[in-house]
Amino acid sequence: MEHYENFPVASFLCPPDLRAPIMAIYRFARTVDDIADEGGAVVEQRLQDLADIRQTLTQCSEQSPTFLRWPEIFKPLHQEIQRRDLPIHLLHHLLDAFEQDVRYTHAGRRYNNRQELLNYCERSANPIGRLLLHLYKISDASALQESDCICTALQLINFWQDLSVDIPRGRFYLPLDSNLKNEIEFANQLMQQGQTLVHRVKGCAGWELRAVVQGGLRIIDKIHFIDTHIMRPTLKTWDWPVLIWRCCLMKS
Repeated sequence: MEHYENFPVASFLCPPDLRAPIMAIYRFARTVDDIADEGGAVVEQRLQDLADIRQTLTQCSEQSPTFLRWPEIFKPLHQEIQRRDLPIHLLHHLLDAFEQDVRYTHAGRRYNNRQELLNYCERSANPIGRLLLHLYKISDASALQESDCICTALQLINFWQDLSVDIPRGRFYLPLDSNLKNEIEFANQLMQQGQTLVHRVKGCAGWELRAVVQGGLRIIDKIHFIDTHIMRPTLKTWDWPVLIWRCCLMKS
């Protein structure tokens, strides 16, 4: 299944020795996401598949597990969990979020306020950043907080750019007590709070993180001029010179 990505995933800027674990994490997250909201499966089947994935994920703590389902996902993930001591509880948090998505979509449930939505992002987005920091061997509290800000901001930006896609599918993320303008500004503020993390991540990985941050901010620029209830803003070829320039301007 093809997927559009606004933000780079294990790009050429990624340290070569980290591409395998990053891709293993990405494939796991993408597979779980597809189970949660792609295709025509009924809600009961989606939840059962997610429960099976959770059970299989638990087996990744074992030395020699047998993967009867999704071996192409779990064999490399197991290898990286064993090699890198990946914190498996963060992957379970992702599963929690995707299960919530299935249930909310099935019930047509809305988020009453921003804090409810942030609680969801804490499990749907922030674990990815923390897993990457684990791979980069960065673990101080301030870096984790900055990572959470960036990841939540990216999640929110994805929500606000995808209204034309999500709403027809019964997925509602805009809090009932707020409006799109306020939520876009909040996502921008979060990104600004977290962007100093780019100076803690050294080498090419730090430059990739700059591209991720600036990619998110560029989408915010576009959302200001597009009704995302009607169309989805995307990064185009001509956006990349702007992104490169902005990356270079990020002060250390």
